[in-house]
Amino acid sequence: MTASYNARAYREYFESDFTYLNGFRRNIGRFGNRVAVSDPDTGRQWTYAQLGERVDRIATGLADAGVRAGEVVAYQLFNGVEFAELYLATQAVGAVGSPVNFRLAAGETAFVLDKSAPTVFVYDTELTDTVREALRLALHTPAVIVAVGDGEPVDVAGTTVIRYRHLAADRITLPPLHRTVWDETTRLYTSGTTGMPKGVPLNSMIEVFSAHDVIMHFPLSPEDRTLNMTPWFHRGGLYSGGPNPTFYVGGEVVPLRTFDADRVLDLVAERRLTFLIGAPTNLAMLAAAQEARPRDLSSLRGIVTMGAPLEREAALHYQQVLNPRIFNGYGSTEGFWNTFLRPGDLPDRAGSAGRACTDDDVRVVHVYEDRLAHPDDVVAKDGSDVGEVIIRSPKCANAYFDSPDQEKAKFQQGWLHIGDLATWDADEFVTIVGRKDDMLVCGGENVHPVQVEEALNAHPQVQDSLVVGVPHDTWGRIVVAYIVPEGSTPTVDDLDTHCRSHPMLSSFKRPRAYRFVESLPVSATGKKLHYRATDAAAAEFAAGRFTAPTVSRISQ
Repeated sequence: MTASYNARAYREYFESDFTYLNGFRRNIGRFGNRVAVSDPDTGRQWTYAQLGERVDRIATGLADAGVRAGEVVAYQLFNGVEFAELYLATQAVGAVGSPVNFRLAAGETAFVLDKSAPTVFVYDTELTDTVREALRLALHTPAVIVAVGDGEPVDVAGTTVIRYRHLAADRITLPPLHRTVWDETTRLYTSGTTGMPKGVPLNSMIEVFSAHDVIMHFPLSPEDRTLNMTPWFHRGGLYSGGPNPTFYVGGEVVPLRTFDADRVLDLVAERRLTFLIGAPTNLAMLAAAQEARPRDLSSLRGIVTMGAPLEREAALHYQQVLNPRIFNGYGSTEGFWNTFLRPGDLPDRAGSAGRACTDDDVRVVHVYEDRLAHPDDVVAKDGSDVGEVIIRSPKCANAYFDSPDQEKAKFQQGWLHIGDLATWDADEFVTIVGRKDDMLVCGGENVHPVQVEEALNAHPQVQDSLVVGVPHDTWGRIVVAYIVPEGSTPTVDDLDTHCRSHPMLSSFKRPRAYRFVESLPVSATGKKLHYRATDAAAAEFAAGRFTAPTVSRISQ
C-alpha cells in the first residue's frame, strides 16, 4: 500500500508541478537578479524577478479580459520582450498561446483566426493594414484586440481594442488553476500539403523535453546569452536557443526584431553572446559581413543552423570565418529537431542531417502511393536507397488541431511521417534529398507549389502553372514559375502584381522569375511532375531563360 501511495503521490506531483512554467518560476528564485531578457534596440533589461512579475501582471490582465483556461490567445509579433512575456503569461493564466507568422497574407491570417478562434489577439502595429484586412475576411472576431507599438491600431466595431501597455494589470490576482504537463500550452501553425496553415498543439511535457534537448545538445548553461536570428513564431525560433530553453535553464535571451548580419556580429562583440541560431541563409550573410569587417567573435561557444542541409564547402567556410563549432539541426514544426550534426561530424559528414537526437528514434522507410509504410519497413542503410523520414520523439506533437485528414496522413503508430525523402547509411546518418509533396524552402520559409499555382491560375491570362525552386546563393532557393498562357500572354509584371495583391499568398511565396511554355511535364494521370521541372529549371534559370519582374529584389 505504501509503494502504491507513493507512486500515486509522485505521479500527481510530476503531472502538476513539473510543468514548463514552474521550471521558469524556479529560476525566479535561483536567478532573480540575473538578466533574463536584454533588448538591444532600447537598451532595457529585465531580470528574472522583473520578468516574473511582468508575466503575472499580464496573465492577470488576460484573465480580466475574459481569457479562461484552455482558451486561445493568438499573437502576431516580431521577436521582442512582448513575445517572450506572452509566451509565459498565457501559460500562467492557463491559456493556449498561439504565435502567428507575421509574414502571412491577410487571408492566411484570417484562416488561422477562424481555426483557433482566439479570445484575445495581440499584433504589432507595423502589421495594421494586413490585420485590418484579415479581420474583415475572418468569420471569427476576437473579443479583445491588443496593439503592440506606436502605430495606429485597428478599429473593429463591437470589439475592445487596447494598447499592449494597458494589458498588464496593476495587481497580481491569478485565477486558481489545475494544469498538468498534458495540457496544451502552445499552438504553432505550419503549412499543410496545400500550403494552408495547420495547428500543431504542444503540451507542457513537450515544452520541457524541447528545453532539455537544447540544453543537452549545445550544451546550454545559465551563463549563456543566446540570439536566435529567425522569427520566434517558428518552432526552431522559439525552441532552439530562443525563449523556451534559455528561460528554462536560466540564461539570457537577446531578441532581434529584424535580421541584419552586421547588427548581429556587432552584438556578439558588444554583448559577448555565446550562441547564435539561424537558418543557413543567415550564416551565409554572417560570413560575408565578417569577411568584409571582422569583429571579435571569441565569446561564441557555437553557431547552430537548421532548416536545410549544411553543404560541405559552406560548413568548412563557416568554421574558418565564424566559429569552429558549427551545428546543424534537422526537424519540423511537429517534431522540433530530431537529428543533429555536430562539430565532430564535420567536415566528413557535411551535407547530411546528422544522426538521431538523444531521446529520438529516426528511420527511413519505403514510400508507397496508397499508404504509409510500417515503421519497420526501412530502406537499406547504404546511403543510396531513398525513402521517407519518420520520427518518434517526446518532443513531437501527436496530432493536428482540427485537421483529421492531414493528421491521418502524417501520424501512424506513434510515428510522424515528415514527408522528407532521404537516404541513410550504416551509421544512421540521414541525408535529405527532397520532398514528397514538392515543398521548397526559400530563406528558411516553407513554400508549397500548389498554393502558389492556385494563386497564379486565378489570373485570367493563365491557363496553368507549375512552381519550383531554383538554387540561390543567399536564399538557398527562390521561387520560379512556368506559365501556360490562356489566350494572350501576360507580362511578368502583371503576374507579379497579381501575386502581390492576392489575399491568400504571402509576399515571400510569390515567384521571382517566370518562363512561358506551351505545356507542363505531367504523369500519365495528369499529375504535375515537379521533380522533373526542378532539374530543368535550375539549368534554364542559370542560362537566363527566365524573366524577372521589374521589381525583382528577392527580399521584397
